[in-house]
Amino acid sequence: MGIYEELKARGLIAQVTDEEEIRELINNGKATFYIGFDPTADSLHVGHFMALCLMKRLQEAGNKPIALIGGGTAMVGDPSGRTDMRQMMTEETIQYNCDCFKKQMSRFIDFSEGKALMVNNADWLKDLNYIEVLREVGAHFSVNRMLTAECYKQRMEKGLSFLEFNYMIMQSYDFYALFQKYGCNLQFGGDDQWSNMLGGTELIRRKLGKNASAMTITLLLNSEGKKMGKTQKGAVWLDPEKTSPFEFYQYWRNVADADVLKCIRMLTFLPLEEIDKMDSWEGAQLNQAKEILAYELTKMVHGEEEAKKSMEAARALFGQGTAADMPTAELTAEDMADGKVDILTMLLKSGLVSSKSDARRAVTQGGVAVDGEKVEDIYAAFTAEDLSGDGIVLKKGKKNFRRVVMR
Repeated sequence: MGIYEELKARGLIAQVTDEEEIRELINNGKATFYIGFDPTADSLHVGHFMALCLMKRLQEAGNKPIALIGGGTAMVGDPSGRTDMRQMMTEETIQYNCDCFKKQMSRFIDFSEGKALMVNNADWLKDLNYIEVLREVGAHFSVNRMLTAECYKQRMEKGLSFLEFNYMIMQSYDFYALFQKYGCNLQFGGDDQWSNMLGGTELIRRKLGKNASAMTITLLLNSEGKKMGKTQKGAVWLDPEKTSPFEFYQYWRNVADADVLKCIRMLTFLPLEEIDKMDSWEGAQLNQAKEILAYELTKMVHGEEEAKKSMEAARALFGQGTAADMPTAELTAEDMADGKVDILTMLLKSGLVSSKSDARRAVTQGGVAVDGEKVEDIYAAFTAEDLSGDGIVLKKGKKNFRRVVMR
């Protein structure tokens, strides 16, 4: 099985423009391909996981990845999937975010000896002048056709700025610039980027002739794909300072039963034959599958030692033991009143809720437990002695935990 056939078997490919040519390219390690990353934060999150894993698979098959950081397009903002305009970013913030990205990407991609590149589209977009863009790029785009693109449809009712309208042209120019500068002959992206990607392919062929080699593939996102990277509390980051290895592990440990095998197939590097045997798993076996998924992905991002610690901590937690490696909240004497801290304050200080009213609601609805025992009294309080040693395990809902200790 070639790498193209494996990508299809794993459910990763949704649409292609030139299937036979693409199969030939990537199966023989001849592709120089790019995937774009929006530097709007200083950490990647699990929503980027599919792209990172894809880049790793293709590089291991001999192809050359280009991680394109949208430092230039971030100054405009992608309207896809949004109901408002993105906040403008400074060049310094964008550069800092780029540096953080490369460090995290290095766990997936080998950047040594020209095996991969990270480039910033600000390097060519900032130097373009308006007349040049109108004549050399804009002339190849039909406004009527652009307005039929899904990425614009979603914004038309509330208002699409002219600034955002240019995003497709800028992204299309990226592929043209990468083709010219680095011989990039293939682009990948999520299904919401299909119109923008086609624009890049067409721009190359119109400017350089129909024989110019430029092809596109989009990724098939499973039912969790659009939500991947989001939880009730926000993004699940790859940076351990933002999302601890234990929280990262727990995110994957708690995926829906219907999605666990799809995630294993798409995101892990376990052999397909081994995954195929799991297709018949159900009931308690799905919990085992979730543990496999969580362990494999935590190992990939945070290393084998952290993956083992997170797995052991989770097992201890669900076995009603203490889990020393779970996220910890430290309280001080200043958090105590008359030598005690009430349950609402503890929930707030631990970060499990955003306000006292949220804490009150969680307790009254029966969603809070301490060391496995449900807490239903909003006036319940705990002493410094209760929080000494290993402290207590505070739980909100089914998936959110903190070990609370006195410092």
